[in-house]
Amino acid sequence: MNIHKSFERPTKLANSDWFTGRVWQDAIVEAPEPARVRALKVSFEPGARTAWHTHPLGQTLYVVNGTGLIGLRGEAPKEIHAGDTVWIPPGEEHWHGAGPTQSMTHIAIQEAQGGQVADWLEKVSDKDYLAPPNP
Repeated sequence: MNIHKSFERPTKLANSDWFTGRVWQDAIVEAPEPARVRALKVSFEPGARTAWHTHPLGQTLYVVNGTGLIGLRGEAPKEIHAGDTVWIPPGEEHWHGAGPTQSMTHIAIQEAQGGQVADWLEKVSDKDYLAPPNP
C-alpha cells in the first residue's frame, strides 16, 4: 500500500500546448503497472478548455462543481453541470472545459495503454467553443 500525501503533489498549471486558458491539475492516482488507471482533478477558469484529443481506452469525467462544456467533432457543444458523469468512448475526438463565464472542475479518469492516456490534436477554435450549446 502507498499513501500519497497531498503536500507531496502540488497543484500544477496545465501544459499550454494542450489547453487554452488557465487550467489547474491535481493528481489523484497514477497506478503502477500492471494497473492502468489515471485520475486528475482538473479546474478550468472561465473560457479555459482542452485541445481536441482522444483516449485509447476511453475517459470518464465527473463534474465536481460549476458549469462546463464538452464538444464532439462536428457537433455543437453540450453543457455539463456539477454531479454529471460523462463517458467518452475510446478514440472519440472531443474537448471539454469551463463555460465562457463560469469556472468548472471535474475529475478525469482514464486508463493508460502503452504508457499513454491521450492523443492530443489541435486546439479548439473560438468558433467551435462559442457555438450555441445543446443543454
